[in-house]
Amino acid sequence: MKTVFIKAGLCLVLAVAGCSDRGASAPPAQDHLATPIHLTNCGLPVSVSAPPQRAIALEQNATEIMLSLGLADRMVGTSYQTDPVLPELRPAYEEVPVLAKLYPSREAVRAATPDFVYSTYTSAYAPDAAGLRADLATLGVPAYLSEFACEKPADATQTVTFDGIFDEIRDIASVFGVPERADKLIHDQQSRLDAARGTAPTAAPSAGPSLLWHYSGTSTPYVAGHGGVPDAISSLLGARNTFTDASQKWPAGNWEEIAKRNPEVIVLADLTRGGDGDSAQSKIDFLRRNPVTSKLDAVVAGRFVTVPGSSMDPSIRSVQAAELVGAHLHGTAR
Repeated sequence: MKTVFIKAGLCLVLAVAGCSDRGASAPPAQDHLATPIHLTNCGLPVSVSAPPQRAIALEQNATEIMLSLGLADRMVGTSYQTDPVLPELRPAYEEVPVLAKLYPSREAVRAATPDFVYSTYTSAYAPDAAGLRADLATLGVPAYLSEFACEKPADATQTVTFDGIFDEIRDIASVFGVPERADKLIHDQQSRLDAARGTAPTAAPSAGPSLLWHYSGTSTPYVAGHGGVPDAISSLLGARNTFTDASQKWPAGNWEEIAKRNPEVIVLADLTRGGDGDSAQSKIDFLRRNPVTSKLDAVVAGRFVTVPGSSMDPSIRSVQAAELVGAHLHGTAR
């Protein structure tokens, strides 16, 4: 369990500094905080005495969790969009100021006078980005970080699970005083997972189809190792992550070793960064022309599944990856 601290006078200070109401995509949230919320988050205390009114989400996964909880009216900034925003969230997203194409600077964050900052990536709190969470705390601004990506590895949750993602959603909802919205969102996500599991072949993971999760790169492929979202989805669907024996979540692989393991299905992250082997199509093109990979059973049979790159990281999009892979496995099994 975690803990969050916001100073009691902060809301008044921000009100004097110029807080203003903005259009919301959902009815105004009711403040359910009778007492302060206290969470211990990635080894640091974070406290909230009243629901934040001027929050910043530092990258897309955090932004989409907040928007899915109907909190657009509580946001004064977002940044680092890696994929097109989910269509159902687009109207709400367009109401939130974009502070930077990538991460905003410390100066940009402070200029927005936030009363809460949230990211699912440690890199957002680098000194040359938004700044250290401890530094924000000295300014009276609590900063939440996904517990899958803590600054200190010892503080982090080592294995990603959907229950862990749901816990993060509950934390954010509790901070903003809207726990019932978390319940509704989680119920919807769990229902979709149950449906995805139902469409996949029934098998113990050791007997199920082998999946190579190819995130990026062609000359050096980065693939899913142990403990990440791909592992969680593979287990959910009764499949095997080809590199679950790797100690890192995203190890650098090599094609000769991949050829030895000869995965039955290749799941491709579709990234919009524009680098080598980022888009799903560039990966497919490489796999088909490379002398080693062109002979893989999955490549010969065209057993590819494309998922948004952000869905391979812990987020509300991870359910979509489970649905897409589950549907493919169902079709393959017939």
